Amino acid sequence: MGQFLSNCSIDSLNAAAQALKDGSLVAFPTETVYGLGADATNELAVARIYEVKGRPSDHPLIVHIADIKYLEQWISEIPEYAIELARAFWPGPMTLILKRSALAKDFITGNQETVGIRIPDNSLALGLIEAFHRLGGVGIAAPSANRFGQVSPTTAAAVSEEIGDYLIDSDFVLDGGPSEVGLESTIIDCTSNAPRILRPGAITDLMIEAVTKVKVSEDINKDLSGLDIRVSGSLENHYAPKAKVILDQQPIAGSGYIALGDIPTPVGVIRLAAPCSVEEFARTLYESMREGDHQNLASIYIEQPTGAGLAVAIRDRLSRSARGR
Repeated sequence: MGQFLSNCSIDSLNAAAQALKDGSLVAFPTETVYGLGADATNELAVARIYEVKGRPSDHPLIVHIADIKYLEQWISEIPEYAIELARAFWPGPMTLILKRSALAKDFITGNQETVGIRIPDNSLALGLIEAFHRLGGVGIAAPSANRFGQVSPTTAAAVSEEIGDYLIDSDFVLDGGPSEVGLESTIIDCTSNAPRILRPGAITDLMIEAVTKVKVSEDINKDLSGLDIRVSGSLENHYAPKAKVILDQQPIAGSGYIALGDIPTPVGVIRLAAPCSVEEFARTLYESMREGDHQNLASIYIEQPTGAGLAVAIRDRLSRSARGR
């Protein structure tokens, strides 16, 4: 089950960092979702991430660092626009895909010549990574702390529900409250002349272009499984609860329903969430889908938010959820 820590003091963060250094796993909060971390240079520890998640071994991991100064250890080259993105949006919900250095081994990159890096915007996550750096660690590899393909956890309780049975006594689960963003980071390919969004998130194309003055590349296969760079969360079937997810249709009695708060609940339908904004929609989406599973609902109807920005990321996740497991 691992050691569940809800009062994360400096001592407990140091203990969790030491556990990482010793080869154990630590689940920890970030502003996006909870991650399941291991020493990114320890092949055996990283192999346990794949085992706990039931994750395909060619699916790459994202390396989390605490400061931009650690970036150069992991990469071999970086374009100027990527430096501008890092300065503007780190710490924050953005992962940069860059050409790897020798430090980024195949067991992190999924046998690719690129590596994903990010600095999370969460004080507990940064405290853990900084404590790990003080012990000589250079990065924490961390995908979302759930079984592969299922709904990402945005609370420590959801982590325990998802993977608690797969953790051992030397592992840790750090409780930092609910994640603030609620959707996984924007993944940006920075290996060519222009940035390319491989997974949409809270950092949008307009934000990227405003900072870099470079137009985001449209050269992207809309079916992300066909991309030349594999990234986390890019499979067609992903982010799926047990219930069947049905998008933009009139819900039937006895089913769950998620929609913006100004949309009324039909008679006989179980309202799982009524967020007042697109930001709240993202923050509560995964936990609302989990609640549908807790109520043993057969189906969850979701009215997707329209428009640009974060709504694009929500629709991306929901299109995969609707394809099921």
